[in-house]
Amino acid sequence: MVESPQSQNALSPDELHEAWAVLSADERLEGFRLLPPAVADDFFLGLTAREQAELILSLPQGERRTWVRLLPPDDLADLVQAVEPEQVDAILSQLDDASRREVNVLLAYSEDDAGGLMNPRFARVRPDMSIDEAIGYLRKQAREKVETVYYAYVLDAEQRLQGVLSLRQLFQAAPDKRVADVMQRDVITVAENTDQEAVSRTFSEHSFMAMPVVDEQRRMKGIVTVDDIVDVVQEEATEDIQKVGGMEALDAPYFDVGFLAMLKKRAGWLMVLFLGEMLTATAMGYFEHEIARAVVLSLFIPLIISSGGNSGSQATTLIIRSLALSEMRLKDWWRVARRELSTGLALGAVLGVVGFTRVMVWQALFHSYGDHAFLIGMTVGVSLVGVVMFGTLSGSMLPFILRRVGFDPASASAPFVATLVDVSGLVIYFTAASLFLRGTLL
Repeated sequence: MVESPQSQNALSPDELHEAWAVLSADERLEGFRLLPPAVADDFFLGLTAREQAELILSLPQGERRTWVRLLPPDDLADLVQAVEPEQVDAILSQLDDASRREVNVLLAYSEDDAGGLMNPRFARVRPDMSIDEAIGYLRKQAREKVETVYYAYVLDAEQRLQGVLSLRQLFQAAPDKRVADVMQRDVITVAENTDQEAVSRTFSEHSFMAMPVVDEQRRMKGIVTVDDIVDVVQEEATEDIQKVGGMEALDAPYFDVGFLAMLKKRAGWLMVLFLGEMLTATAMGYFEHEIARAVVLSLFIPLIISSGGNSGSQATTLIIRSLALSEMRLKDWWRVARRELSTGLALGAVLGVVGFTRVMVWQALFHSYGDHAFLIGMTVGVSLVGVVMFGTLSGSMLPFILRRVGFDPASASAPFVATLVDVSGLVIYFTAASLFLRGTLL
């Protein structure tokens, strides 16, 4: 059998996935249509919600329903949130009434809460069932609508969570035993309004495959699976990294963000940082007289202020990540301050020795700094100790301050810390210069 030219030119699923971000909408649709039916489903499910929505909306009306109904309710809710408001009906109209109600319930929750992450379809059994009856009932649920069966949740008539059973416990139990006799009653749950970061921490602490979501009356609303949490962790890490880089977090992949939206995300922080750097210019103007008398001091200004900014950026990145992972709390600020103070002193001493050595070596080789090279070297060395120590301390404390006043610690971006340390670095540098060089160069 001879393959058609289109089949011969078709990309493999891996090749199509790799090229997806740079393909146009028409090219994506063409590549997707050329995938074998056996792999098209898996490829579609591997796309992000935004990519799934764009692909579905590019399909003819008659083909949309097949792909929309392939998704579970929680993924459908993500897909609906990824489209423009005027396109929501085009998605929801493809669902049956029961699925539409499930999706609308999920959309009522914040997308960052456990309720917005959960899947309302889960395996359930009654406490008075025998083990054989429970297994048969689970088989029926798996055939009809439940796709994820990690655990069987035991609910009473009011849908309140009574216990949980793993599949292993079910199959190991005697057939004539009751579910209530075998189930684990102490169940770890999350509330429907629990933030997704807290949910991810609970997963990491207990290594569950799924976790039940309950309301205030302990009525079970759905489950959050480990697959959902993997996406959450990636999303939160991406957001924090972008904030640490000195910009607002992007709400979409890089190539999906429009030009004006990208400018808006990046220009705000750049303006703040630019205004902050104006303080650096003001500080240099204040020491204009010292610079005019000892021009050699200006040679080391980039060295001094960049060392302080780099040390501050290191410290703030470490603390932001530790706070995000709950490795420390607000009450630990004093322990962190003491540790970073000693760390900053040690790091500053190392850089100070290197800076002093550099001055003395250049003086020996090239006579670059005249008769006062030793004093200039001491100025540079002592300044580095002070600037690095201050940068490390301020960089570590800023995330605590932001958390205390209710802001995201990730807003303590590395460029912001560097800008803050620049001004203080100049003050420390010229203060040291006035101490060592007064009566000679100054």
